Amino acid sequence: MARLPRLVLPSQPHHIIQHGNDRQLIFREAEDYQRFLGWLKDSAREFKVAIHAYVLMPNHLHLLASPSTVEGLAQTMQRVGRYYVPWFNAKYGRSGSLFQGRFKTSLIDAAAYLLLCSRYIEYNPVRNELVSDPLDYPWSSYPHHAGAQPDNLITDHALYWALGNTPFQREAAYTELSRPALTRAQLDQINGAVLKGWPLGSDAFKTELQHRAKRQVLPAKRGRPFKIKAPAP
Repeated sequence: MARLPRLVLPSQPHHIIQHGNDRQLIFREAEDYQRFLGWLKDSAREFKVAIHAYVLMPNHLHLLASPSTVEGLAQTMQRVGRYYVPWFNAKYGRSGSLFQGRFKTSLIDAAAYLLLCSRYIEYNPVRNELVSDPLDYPWSSYPHHAGAQPDNLITDHALYWALGNTPFQREAAYTELSRPALTRAQLDQINGAVLKGWPLGSDAFKTELQHRAKRQVLPAKRGRPFKIKAPAP
């Protein structure tokens, strides 16, 4: 089944994933992660994209971000690539593409999935057995959310602020919320949505999104043309 065209809406959170070409390493040492994060911060500021959560893995990366414009996500990722890829290639004596095609994204139903998606992103190093505790992985937003290390790349989402009235309350609540491991069904749902470009949310959210976007946001049933129904009077 062909992947749907990328769906981006301003002021809505999106889960973004970018793999290395043929799953090759895109980060080899600390300086690589630091350079990428620096260019990501500058680019997100320039194009007014709020980064809520992230993780940089050796051969791929995840972001949870809300753009202020339809073009903001693409502009941000393109700018980062224009700086990072030539720098990386020169450093390691390589040439050609570094990333596997264009990034993939899934528009998120914030109320139901934003904090869940944030946990999914930040626990990636644990699931991949790089660390046993997400606090031990320096290239993610978990230390920021847990209160161990402030990160000026992060713009906390309103749902994170709603976890408590003080920074300590929010950090403690987020840490406690993150303790239970995500179920296999939750992992498959989040991963499947972003890899296929589907929105992640309730049926009501998807129906409303389809009307708001004035376009197909989910695969059409076989043999039946896609048609947006007019709202009831």
